[in-house]
Amino acid sequence: MRIDGRIKKTSAKTSDDYFNSRPLGSRISACISPQSSVIPDRLFLEAMYEAFVRDLGKNPPQRPENWGGYILIPDRFEFWTGRENRLHDRIQYRKGKQGWIMERLAP
Repeated sequence: MRIDGRIKKTSAKTSDDYFNSRPLGSRISACISPQSSVIPDRLFLEAMYEAFVRDLGKNPPQRPENWGGYILIPDRFEFWTGRENRLHDRIQYRKGKQGWIMERLAP
């Protein structure tokens, strides 16, 4: 599947609302994780988690400044299914002036 469109960053309010709708453990993990960084081991994460919970007390965790999302505003969707002899099925939905238009594309 392929999606083409525009992407925009969500507002701080939308990010806050979504962050606050998540389970407490997920919010805490978002606050302590050095996401995508190399870490020594799992105990490192668990120790960070426990220290954060201890310091947090009864206060709810606040959304980290760098935590947020993006909204995809699609203009086109393409569904592709491989078939024998390269006669693949390609179905496209593209946004027209009065709604979505479905078209079959040549492989």
